[in-house]
Amino acid sequence: MVERHIIQARARALAEEDRILNNIKAQGFGTAYLPPVRSTFRWCVDGELLRKSSLICPGDYIRDPLPFSRAPKGDSEPECYKMTFSSRQHSVGADNVQVTEMASKEKLPAIPSEVSLSTLTKCSTPDVKPPKVVKTYHFPKNKMWVNHLNTTQRVQERRLLARLENQHSFLKNPRFFPPNTVDGGKSLILPVKKTGAVGDERNVEFSARNFDDAPVFLPKPSVAFFTDYVIGPVYEIVLELQNVTSTSRPLRVLPPSTPYFSLGLGKFPGKGGLVAPGMICQYTVRFAPDSLGDFDDFILVETQAARTLVIPLQARRSPPILTLALSLDCGYCLVGGIKMTRFICKNVGLSTGRFCIMPKSSWPPPSFRAVAKVGFVEQAPFGILPAVFELVPGQELLLEVLFLPTSLETVEKSFIIVCDNCQIKEVIISGTGQLAALELLYVSGEASHPEPGELTDLTAQHFIRFGSQNIQTTTSKHLVVRNLTHVALPFHWQIVKPNLLPLMLGEIWRSKDIKYYPDSETAFYVTPGKGSLQPHADHEFILSFSPEQLKNYHSVIQIVLEEVPVPIGLENENICELPYAMDDIIALEIEVKGSVEPFQILLEPYAIIIPGENYIGVNVKKDFKMWNNSKSAIRYTWEKISDCHIVEVEPYTGVIDPNEKGEFELNFTGGVPGVTSQELLCKIERSPVPVVLHIEAAFKGPTLSIDVSALQLGLVRLGKKAVGFVSIQNTSQLPAKWKMRESPACLKERKEKVSPFIIRPPRGRIPPLGQLRVTVLFEAKCCRSLRTVLELQVENGEPSYLPVYGEVQRPYVYLMSSQLVLSDMYFGIPTEATVTLFNGTLLPTKFLWGKLLGTHSSLCLVDVCPRNGLLGPNEEKQVYLRFTAFTMDELTDLALLCHIEGVKKSLVLGISGKPKGLDVTFSIPQADGQSSEDQEPSSPQDLCLDFGSSVPLRCLLKRQLTLTNNSAIKASFSLEFDYFGVTEEIWAKKPRLPDVPPAMRHSVRIAKHMARRDLLDSIETLLSKEKGAAFFPHVSQGTLDAFQKLTVDITACSNMWGDYHDQLICKVGDLPPAIIAVHMGVVGCPITLFRTSHLADEPSQDRVVRFGTQISGGDTVSRTLRLNNSSPYDIRIDWETYSPEENEDKLLDFLVVYGTPFPLRDAAGVEMDSKEEPTSDSSFVASSSQSPASPDSTNPLETCGNRMGSGEDSFSPMAEGSPNIISVILQPHEGVRSDHPYTITPRQLVIPAAGSSSVHVSFTPMLLPGSVSKMVCKSYALGFMSLDNKIAREIPGKVKRPQNFDAELFRLDLQGLVRPARLSIEHDYDGGMVFYLQASDLIPANPLTGVLPERVITHRLKVNNFTDLAHCFGLLVAPPFSVTGINPEYNRRILDREVEDEEEEPARDQFVLNPQQNMLIEVSFTLSLELLTYQKLPSDQMLPGVTILQDEDGARKMEFSQELVLEYANKTTQVVPLLAIVSIPSLQLSTSWVDFGTCFVNETYTREVTLLNLSSCRSHWITLTDKQERHKAIFQVYPTSGVLEARKVNSPPTSTSLYIHFTASDSCEYEAVVTVDGILGEACILHMRGQGSYDEKY
Repeated sequence: MVERHIIQARARALAEEDRILNNIKAQGFGTAYLPPVRSTFRWCVDGELLRKSSLICPGDYIRDPLPFSRAPKGDSEPECYKMTFSSRQHSVGADNVQVTEMASKEKLPAIPSEVSLSTLTKCSTPDVKPPKVVKTYHFPKNKMWVNHLNTTQRVQERRLLARLENQHSFLKNPRFFPPNTVDGGKSLILPVKKTGAVGDERNVEFSARNFDDAPVFLPKPSVAFFTDYVIGPVYEIVLELQNVTSTSRPLRVLPPSTPYFSLGLGKFPGKGGLVAPGMICQYTVRFAPDSLGDFDDFILVETQAARTLVIPLQARRSPPILTLALSLDCGYCLVGGIKMTRFICKNVGLSTGRFCIMPKSSWPPPSFRAVAKVGFVEQAPFGILPAVFELVPGQELLLEVLFLPTSLETVEKSFIIVCDNCQIKEVIISGTGQLAALELLYVSGEASHPEPGELTDLTAQHFIRFGSQNIQTTTSKHLVVRNLTHVALPFHWQIVKPNLLPLMLGEIWRSKDIKYYPDSETAFYVTPGKGSLQPHADHEFILSFSPEQLKNYHSVIQIVLEEVPVPIGLENENICELPYAMDDIIALEIEVKGSVEPFQILLEPYAIIIPGENYIGVNVKKDFKMWNNSKSAIRYTWEKISDCHIVEVEPYTGVIDPNEKGEFELNFTGGVPGVTSQELLCKIERSPVPVVLHIEAAFKGPTLSIDVSALQLGLVRLGKKAVGFVSIQNTSQLPAKWKMRESPACLKERKEKVSPFIIRPPRGRIPPLGQLRVTVLFEAKCCRSLRTVLELQVENGEPSYLPVYGEVQRPYVYLMSSQLVLSDMYFGIPTEATVTLFNGTLLPTKFLWGKLLGTHSSLCLVDVCPRNGLLGPNEEKQVYLRFTAFTMDELTDLALLCHIEGVKKSLVLGISGKPKGLDVTFSIPQADGQSSEDQEPSSPQDLCLDFGSSVPLRCLLKRQLTLTNNSAIKASFSLEFDYFGVTEEIWAKKPRLPDVPPAMRHSVRIAKHMARRDLLDSIETLLSKEKGAAFFPHVSQGTLDAFQKLTVDITACSNMWGDYHDQLICKVGDLPPAIIAVHMGVVGCPITLFRTSHLADEPSQDRVVRFGTQISGGDTVSRTLRLNNSSPYDIRIDWETYSPEENEDKLLDFLVVYGTPFPLRDAAGVEMDSKEEPTSDSSFVASSSQSPASPDSTNPLETCGNRMGSGEDSFSPMAEGSPNIISVILQPHEGVRSDHPYTITPRQLVIPAAGSSSVHVSFTPMLLPGSVSKMVCKSYALGFMSLDNKIAREIPGKVKRPQNFDAELFRLDLQGLVRPARLSIEHDYDGGMVFYLQASDLIPANPLTGVLPERVITHRLKVNNFTDLAHCFGLLVAPPFSVTGINPEYNRRILDREVEDEEEEPARDQFVLNPQQNMLIEVSFTLSLELLTYQKLPSDQMLPGVTILQDEDGARKMEFSQELVLEYANKTTQVVPLLAIVSIPSLQLSTSWVDFGTCFVNETYTREVTLLNLSSCRSHWITLTDKQERHKAIFQVYPTSGVLEARKVNSPPTSTSLYIHFTASDSCEYEAVVTVDGILGEACILHMRGQGSYDEKY
């Protein structure tokens, strides 16, 4: 591939150089000898490809800067017309002397940087002038003669001497000076340094230079390098020596010292062996190798320089590289066998190599012909084929190795592979010989062993016994046989009869006793029967036993290995002549036995007895099972019974597997009543004895049932009648005849002849499943307990019996208790009691209460309810007594009478008791979650109404006070709080809820809103006294009823934290007042956000300030928070911001505070005097008996837990001189103080009571590094609350409020997410933003109208913003790509810039894409004729982003690659690659030369040439012939123009034929060139040649 590329590059370079020379000749030079043009080889070859192949590329030895590509211009003057620098210096005449002198006075310019070594032979730059040599005048040392001349004469003499000296001062030729001198000329490649004053050209002097290091001649190339050579040809390379000084120089070249390199004659640009400045001389270096090794030599170039120039000569040929491993393993082979192994040998080097293989013992050989063989290379036991081979780069062959082992061992032999470049490689070939052997590893089932005394086969190695089986059944065992060798072995199984021979003890069998007879009656077989055993692998076989007769089977199975080689000895060293024999061997013998047994079948159950009695005609079903305990499956068939009864089995036929069961269903239909017994047979296939199933069953007739178990007549008054009803039902499917009567046995037992029962109807007939109602009438004639039985008789059925019960009685009533003791009786209060009357009979009885009798009957009042009434049967009737005593004496002799109807004596009830007075107690029930026991102390002073120590703010917390009246006396009561109480008058001022339409009252949302509004109004009403807390009894006064347990709800609420204490004063009747202590500890922060909840019982919302997602490096985002103070006092907040820190080693923060932790500061942040404490007009101060300036009002030092602080009082005279106290604070560690990225202003804020203030929270997004896709910024701010009002801090005995670190902190969680600016890009095609065009798109349908100036193709790009923030960006793209539109247009905006400089870029369009929106961007590619001209540029002059591609089939394409850059506002970018592929036409002729040979004059000869279009682009072409030849009309081409359509995919190139006509006009040689040009720049050249002759033989 590399060689082909170099050849193509050289061909293109030669064609380009010939084209340039032809253009120069066409300008009038004719056949004049012209200098060679500038080489274009460096532009035609791929330097990167050469470097990858370790070759020298032109860029390694040509250091010229890349020329800048400019627009094409018109015809310019050829460079050969222009004067060189040297010729211009020599052409200066006498007319230009004055001009030269003036030019010499100007400053010497430097050589421009664009003038390189390769441009020194072109026209010189007009600005470059030779240096001016300034002469220095030296006066003689003897100055005595001056004293003898006067001034005028001395001046005149000096003028004459100067004139004489100027006449003899001429410029000498620098060529005769050595280059290491000042007059020897300057170097063209070293910079010139000057010294002297600026502007004084006469004093210019050249600084000293190191002329020893300045080269005179520059060799090209610097190293003569030969590659890819072979023996025989001679290789040449041109060595150029360029004069890099400003003076013509001679040189002498010494030839190489080795015979492999030689030097040709030199070619000089002029005569005399001199090389002008910048010119080159050429020498041809020849290389004739005698081997493919490496060669080194050098050439010496002697010049006027002090040092001799050495040019190295090197010849390096890349050696071939084989992929063959150093060790080749042939594997395993049976002893006596042959194994051939193939190895792939590939040449991965860069050169062709010839190789020869020989044994290591033959190295080194006397000659390669002695060891090179046509066949195998033998070294027992190995042989290699081929012995000699040749491989080109990338070629591979199979190396065959034969292995013939003769022993059980691993053999290794060494071979030498010799290359034609004298390199060798040692290869070790190894192999292992083995003998065939097998092993039985596994037999499924239980292990089998011969019984003692059992005859076995003499030669079998293994014994397998099959269990007993049934006839025509098959059982199997799995055998696992291992191939102990690493060689595949073909095999087959054979079954023979066993060799059974009884041997005495110590007797040995002989070989003649072993005979193998095939067993034709065997019941054994093995699968698979034949095959191949894989090397050293386990193989599974199935040994099956299928008996056909009832007998025992005995056989021997053998595995036979096929074509096993016979081991031989290595007697002959020639492995090809070794004998080779193969035979079958028995590798394994297994003795097998098996026996046969009959079927075993069992029924479960063996007999079926149907329990109970069944109706006739009813089908009875029973399930049973049949077990197959045989070794094989059975097939059964059941018989059927249908004579008197119908008996059958389902399924009646089927198959049951071994040790399995069959489930059956027996159908038995009875024909006649009674007990029956049947025998059902089942036939078994291949079994002579059937299976018998015994069946027994019983049947019955119709059955009647009564719906009640007994007939209850109840209580019957003597002389009355009782009626009962009975329902009789036929439960059978048969009609039944019946008759009912009283049992004769019962009549006989009562000694009665006539039954007292009348039954209607007494008899009848009930249809199947029918029902009949019977009436039973009984007449009571005497008092007794009736116990008798009614008998129901059924024809052909069983009788039924119905018991009958009844009672005949008269009335009887009495009191359950004759004495009534009233224990809870109070003065003047009615006392209720209950008296029970019991009717001892089942007859209803009337009663009537009389008057109260006794000593104190006049002081007592009795009311009985009911006073009279009726008692039911056996009824206990409770009578309520209302007894009122108007005396405190004890009652003992009171009696109350009760009269019973029909009873002569009345019942007497005794009443006694002691009246009581008033008794009231207090108790406090425990709240939910606490102990269930209430507070019931001995006195009210021990009670405490505690609302808890952690009561949240703005929460209605309820507790209960229970007033228990232990007496029946009413009493009035009142409840009142000492300080924080709220009266009912204040509660009555609570705002009423607005009226809601009835239709909206059922709305859940409206109901919740109204409930919340009512709760807020309640809190505001209770806290209207602005004391921070309030206690409100819902019942402040009222009446306590008798024995009433009144629970009063007491509501407490607070809007300010603190520890509150108060007293509840309870007054009941004439009892002394009871005082109950009240306590409530309130915690929480009264500062809330307007957007957070106002109630404590509502779901708490996190105080989180979310800044959302921000762009990395964006502007600072600020949030304004309004803080609401719901308390009645001013609260000062000091803010601190913290960054969370997860440090397991740090648990606590140890803070030391000197003085006040958070002092009051002014607006400038300066600490104010703490003595200027604001005063308050609180009602507590006005009502306090202590003066504010009294010493008793000072706050004592407080110590709380692990904190220690001091409370300083501004009114204490001792506080002024007291020193500051150091406070130590321990708190859990959560984070560290940080003002980045969040800040809060102002840091200190005072929120007025019941007011609000604003605070600003700022977030500055940081700039993310490139590898981070997002960053979550979490921080929190703590607000430390302080109370500057002394009254707000503490009210003695009532409330005390902590502050600073002791108070609850107000926390704000700050959250933000920083993401880099990134948008999601979607292409309209899956392949991305790729534009496919053809250059022929510029040609319209009518090409006569001209070529289109440009063609535009547009693709759409969809940009999605899936983030939560808007993105502002600009679009940057370079021609020929452009952004032609966006949709929608409202996303476009123009940013105004403050123009500070006129040269600053104008404002370009910016686009804003809002969150969750998208926009379409139209990107266009413009194809123009100017872009098509780039295809003719060299690769090093190609513009960035433009690439010329050529396919293997010759099609050419131009690739334009750019990037669409999305530049965001934070200066980050996002790149979208753009690619445009333009297919350009590519024309090719079937041949580049047409030779007509010798033709007769004036006769026309025609040749046909095919013009091919290799590209997928349409081409419009025209033929152009040489101008001179066109006038002579010797050669003519038809057609002269045409169109070639584009080549289709996977199709051959489109083509057309060109016909070349040749008509010689004279006997001479004719040549012409035809150029086929396309409209789009494609071209190809056809050379034509012909010879005219007058000889008639042509």
